[in-house]
Amino acid sequence: MTNNNLDEAFNEAYELACNTTKKLPPDIMLQFYAHYKQATKGNNYEQPSGTVKLRNAFKLHAWFQLSNLTEDEAKQEYINLVNKYLK
Repeated sequence: MTNNNLDEAFNEAYELACNTTKKLPPDIMLQFYAHYKQATKGNNYEQPSGTVKLRNAFKLHAWFQLSNLTEDEAKQEYINLVNKYLK
């Protein structure tokens, strides 16, 4: 898949994930969050914006665990998550 095709598929997957009404378990939601962050920010970590410190810690930890993925690999994995859980 070319970079343009990957970016387009990633953006479509992101839109689908943002607009879903399905309720997903917290561990799956963390996977979505971490893969999205790795796909868009890489290893440029930042503090999550939430106000619940424990939840922020889980989000950051999930993102840290994906540090071995490139941004393109994370995009593909995010697409795979959408296909698995939301389609």
